[in-house]
Amino acid sequence: MDGDRQGWRQCVLGGVVFAVCMAGTTLPTPLYGLYQEKFGFSELIVTVVYAVYAFGVIGVLLLAGNASDTMGRRPVLLAGLGFAAASAVCFLCATGLGWLYAGRLLSGLSAGLFTGAATAYVMELAPDRGASRATFVATAANMGGLGCGPLLAGLLAQYAPWPLYLPFVVHLALVAGSAAVLLLLPETVRARRPWRTVRPQRPGLPAQVRAVFAPAAIASFVGFALFGVFTSVSPAFLAQSLDVHNHAVSGLVVAVAFFASTAGQLAVGRVGVGRSLPLGCVGLFIGLALLAGALRWDLLPLVVLSALVGGTGQGLAFRGALAAVAAASPADRRAAVISTLFVVAYAGISVPVIGVGLLVAPVGLEGAGLVFIACMAALVATAFGYLLRRPVRART
Repeated sequence: MDGDRQGWRQCVLGGVVFAVCMAGTTLPTPLYGLYQEKFGFSELIVTVVYAVYAFGVIGVLLLAGNASDTMGRRPVLLAGLGFAAASAVCFLCATGLGWLYAGRLLSGLSAGLFTGAATAYVMELAPDRGASRATFVATAANMGGLGCGPLLAGLLAQYAPWPLYLPFVVHLALVAGSAAVLLLLPETVRARRPWRTVRPQRPGLPAQVRAVFAPAAIASFVGFALFGVFTSVSPAFLAQSLDVHNHAVSGLVVAVAFFASTAGQLAVGRVGVGRSLPLGCVGLFIGLALLAGALRWDLLPLVVLSALVGGTGQGLAFRGALAAVAAASPADRRAAVISTLFVVAYAGISVPVIGVGLLVAPVGLEGAGLVFIACMAALVATAFGYLLRRPVRART
């Protein structure tokens, strides 16, 4: 019993470290408007600054996605915390766009190192027969941390001094505390090898996975694209179209989407993979429709509903997609297939978001948003139609 209690304590502490790192990746979200005022750049630049993060994540997933299996969990997670601290320092020192690009790239590197390694670490720290609860801790830490970032930054920016500095000072303190906690936790990888043995992971797609992968990848792409738009341009829409200049409200709207995604992911165990993927597509479609209504009629309640419904749909679809492609993959190619799915998902964060930024100048923020919604709705409807014809049957 004492061993179980210690194991769960370590599991939760690992989850806290995970959440702190992921919070840093979304911390600048409600602050982009302030940076625009300070440096005088366009909405396109906001989307590019945001999307640089995804390139960092994809680069790490491809080049060092298996590093923690080779070198051990703690060294990789400590490196991730180092990148997170360096990102915060870049934002603290920001005197121009170059600092913001560097900060976002470093943030992407930290997330890329943490995403796989921290999930595995949290689950390994849990006692035996605790896989289900450990999955809950890892999921809540990942998506909950992403939601806490904009919420924390929005509250500090609105109700505390130094809005462009204090959020990153607080995060630096949290990162330092997390590093101290991590040094006290045990290593879970027994047979470790030097960093020279880390090899790039090539994305792979065996023939037997392709039928499952297509709708899973489309749903993942759309879900991450929806999050990308929420975290990059929704503060600007709230300010320009709805006259909402409260940074705490902007941060809360984004946080709702991530918290809803956590709930959606946790519901997959009850819903089942076979139903979670098509249900997630439906949730994403409704979320996109609500966002279109919010853009068309300038209604804040529809923005919140879109975050809630779309976030839940994203959670259902993405965890269902992961489970489906993992179950369909041969054991010796599973990591490569999952890496491929993550590359597609993070492409969703970057490519459509930059497209929205390019369209803002000629057609305005509302027009750009409606074009984005139409494209994403067509994609998710295609995935849903495919799933109706060829349902996914896989274990969670």
